[in-house]
Amino acid sequence: MPITKSAIKKLRADEKKAGFNKATKTKAKGAIDAFKSALSVETLAKAFSMVDKAAKKGVLKKGKADRIKARLSKKVSPKK
Repeated sequence: MPITKSAIKKLRADEKKAGFNKATKTKAKGAIDAFKSALSVETLAKAFSMVDKAAKKGVLKKGKADRIKARLSKKVSPKK
């Protein structure tokens, strides 16, 4: 357990941020799962939006978000 006053405050802030990050990741994962169950442009747009929001807030790294979006868009685009 933290001893100093600032360490106690940091622990409290970290717990708060962890909850926020988990909620954001869960929303993005839910949107991705919804897209996978119903492959459509509307659900793809929703999934993109949630992944972009997670990346903007720093929950996902930009490269990972781009990779997720590329893999999802492959499932909708017609094959050559």
